Amino acid sequence: MTTQAVSLTIAKAKDEISLLARMANRHGLIAGATGTGKTVTLRVMAEAFSKIGVPVFMADVKGDLSGLAVPGVENTVIADRIKTLRLTDFAFAGYPTAFWDVFGEQGLPVRTTISEMGPLLLSRILDLNETQSGVLNLVFKIADDNGLLLLDLKDLRAMVQFAGDQAEQFRTEYGNISAASIGAIQRNLLAIEEQGANRFFGEPALNLQDLIQTDTSGKGIINILTADKLMQSPRLYATVLLWMLSELFEQLPEVGDPPKPKLVFFFDEAHLLFADVSQTLEEKIEQVVRLIRSKGVGVYFVTQNPLDLPETVLGQLGNRVQHALRAFTPRDQKAVRAAAETFRPNPKLKVAKAITELAVGEALVSVLDEKGSPTMVERALMYPPRSRLNPLTAEERTQIIRNSVLYGHYEKTVDRESAYEKLKARTEEIKAEPAEGKSKPSEVLSQTGEILGAMAKSAAHAIGSQLGRQIIRGVLGSMFGGTKKR
Repeated sequence: MTTQAVSLTIAKAKDEISLLARMANRHGLIAGATGTGKTVTLRVMAEAFSKIGVPVFMADVKGDLSGLAVPGVENTVIADRIKTLRLTDFAFAGYPTAFWDVFGEQGLPVRTTISEMGPLLLSRILDLNETQSGVLNLVFKIADDNGLLLLDLKDLRAMVQFAGDQAEQFRTEYGNISAASIGAIQRNLLAIEEQGANRFFGEPALNLQDLIQTDTSGKGIINILTADKLMQSPRLYATVLLWMLSELFEQLPEVGDPPKPKLVFFFDEAHLLFADVSQTLEEKIEQVVRLIRSKGVGVYFVTQNPLDLPETVLGQLGNRVQHALRAFTPRDQKAVRAAAETFRPNPKLKVAKAITELAVGEALVSVLDEKGSPTMVERALMYPPRSRLNPLTAEERTQIIRNSVLYGHYEKTVDRESAYEKLKARTEEIKAEPAEGKSKPSEVLSQTGEILGAMAKSAAHAIGSQLGRQIIRGVLGSMFGGTKKR
């Protein structure tokens, strides 16, 4: 079989239903009510991608995906499915797996810097209004203009406090910085720090190329972000994944339509991505989803109802697996009809009726054919997973983490000199000066910038310069217009 002909068989109706590897970066959707089989479908698809050498990233929001690392064991449900589908060559198998964790407790730590995240995404995490977001943009601008690195939360807190203290001095050049907005930003920074966000911001930052790896046998690594604790802060969860997606978009080169994806990104609980977002951010998300396929990345949204996603995003999801939906209320019935209308009709199937009748592990499936057109929807049984359904024990997980080639690289936090240290040192210097020799508040950043001269000329120049930070910060934090380039 040539590379171009590689396919992933994931279900069976009258005939097998296979997802063409070269169409897998056209994105997809896994939808259905709780308990209908979405997670197992996600697992089956991840196994199939790994088998053909495609790395996978997914978040484990319920703590039940870690078993992908080891072979499964037979039970009556799987045995019945194997018999029904007549899978003569079925064999249990484990897959190369890497575990990640924002909190660094059940996986390798995941970090980024404040500067890389950028003010747009930070505003969402902090739940800022438009005025407060504008002030946060000004804080980034002041830091950029004066060569102050924003790496972790203490850097940002120090910068926000400084901007507030010197608001009068900055008004002419940067605009009004209200005490109310500064106070709101400071309070929300404290709130997310209490939720553990301080562990997410800092160095060493995650190198996203570490997610795009295969093992020695050529299987794609399945990267699992432990997210059961992270899900206690849904806004942080959604923003972390959105940051990853935007950074992949910015960092990866254009590849057009490759024979198979470079990476497949599963976005579980996808409705959180679009909950309470501004129109501007929603448009940027839609743009990233539309364009990232040309970077060889396939994005698969996992959610309860297709209507959880904006139409502009839903229209880009060519490969679809729809599990059962419930229709107890008029609103539910409307959602079922709307979901049915997203499929290419099959004259032999009443789609709206079928959606409410599907059994667990059964789904309506439509994939893209060789020409990129959706196939007619079919009612099918999903293939059973080959890996273990039960989660790993703590000992098994620890062993896999320690065996990772990346073990030892991300665990130790690096706290290099940045905005917090520079502002603190300069403040102490000013306090120590005689009263008649004190610098004016407006001179503090200027003098701080002089101290940073050597840094700006060092190997960190790409970060230390304003342009470098704008490039590194991320597509959603800096690329889009106006004051977003901070």
